[in-house]
Amino acid sequence: MSFSVTDPKSLNINFFEAIDKQWMLITAGNNEKFNTMTASWGGTGILWNKNVVFTFIRESRYTLGFVDDNDCFTLSFFGGNMKKELAFCGSHSGRDTDKIKETGLVPIFDENAPYFEQAELVLVCKKLYRQKLTEDSFIDKSLIDAQYSNNDWHYAFVGEIVKVLKKD
Repeated sequence: MSFSVTDPKSLNINFFEAIDKQWMLITAGNNEKFNTMTASWGGTGILWNKNVVFTFIRESRYTLGFVDDNDCFTLSFFGGNMKKELAFCGSHSGRDTDKIKETGLVPIFDENAPYFEQAELVLVCKKLYRQKLTEDSFIDKSLIDAQYSNNDWHYAFVGEIVKVLKKD
């Protein structure tokens, strides 16, 4: 099966379900070296008159360096069909594990960032904004104890959706 490029505004997907319940892979790098990680936090919308995604990556994650070092990243959605593989990608580090070999994911190398043949939907995103979440910025301080008791803070990324690939 192949992918077709489509307009982001034509998508009929419940991103609440897709991100929170089915999960997604955040991937960055190139055909020589890349990494992917599972994420269940993020969203889509309009910001700065652009179609955007926002996602969060902890500073301890190996993928953070790949996103930082590249202009683009992808969000790959699998429709809930690959929970075992996504669970593996979320619980093992690419520093010491070949996630691609272990999961059977098949990378496709776009000119901007890699994504996966098994995905049903891919958002190719150009980084627009990056900021580390800080304790001072939280209004609801209870979230700090619940999410950051170990001081492994997230970086927030806003990316412009530059291409949407939908499985044919």
